[in-house]
Amino acid sequence: MLVEVCANSLESALNAQQAGADRIELCSELGVGGVTPSFGLIKLVKEHLHIPVHVLIRPRSGHFTYSKSEFETIKKDIEACKELGVEGIVAGVLDSNCQLDKHRTKELVELSAPLKFVFHRAFDWVPNPMETLDLLETLGVDCVLTSGQQTSAEAGLGLLNELNGSSKKIAIMAGGGVNPDNALKFRKAGLTAIHLSGTSFGNAVSIDGKLSMNSSVHVAENEVAVTNMDKVRQIVRSVK
Repeated sequence: MLVEVCANSLESALNAQQAGADRIELCSELGVGGVTPSFGLIKLVKEHLHIPVHVLIRPRSGHFTYSKSEFETIKKDIEACKELGVEGIVAGVLDSNCQLDKHRTKELVELSAPLKFVFHRAFDWVPNPMETLDLLETLGVDCVLTSGQQTSAEAGLGLLNELNGSSKKIAIMAGGGVNPDNALKFRKAGLTAIHLSGTSFGNAVSIDGKLSMNSSVHVAENEVAVTNMDKVRQIVRSVK
């Protein structure tokens, strides 16, 4: 069984490799489901690891319906990752109804070639998972990362089994709440890949009395934060 670790730093990637992981999915900001890591981090990880490195290409948190400029950013990031020598791209694009965006997905798969292409957990939002799997197979996707459309892969094992039984070429990779207590369940179910972060916290410092730098007003899954021209214009006029 392939074990992929979602790593958010060089230290995490090295720890995963030393622990026996088969592959890394490199990303940043695990707390929002991951976003594209910096190219400095990608370069460092490629220099230090000997196992395959896949990179998450997601320009922001929130939903998976991207504007024209966001989609252009995705494509530029894929091109840069190819230049840095990674082995795979992890991405996912939906339309405004949370259906698979076939045309954009096709474009990304073709742009990513010859790298592996993993369609990530945007899959867990589609209303028609079996039909979507068939579409992804026709587009040449190599792997689908999914929790079986549940809050954890263990809870979604029923759909994971259906997807795995229906898939002709795509590897179904279980992700979401995979841990030492349940990992073996996925192998026994016949799945060939699991995805986990294996996160623990460290490097603690005291922040007693310090202001929180986290901002919940900038995080929403159904909307995208963007600079408002009117607000900026008012401030510019007031101070210039």
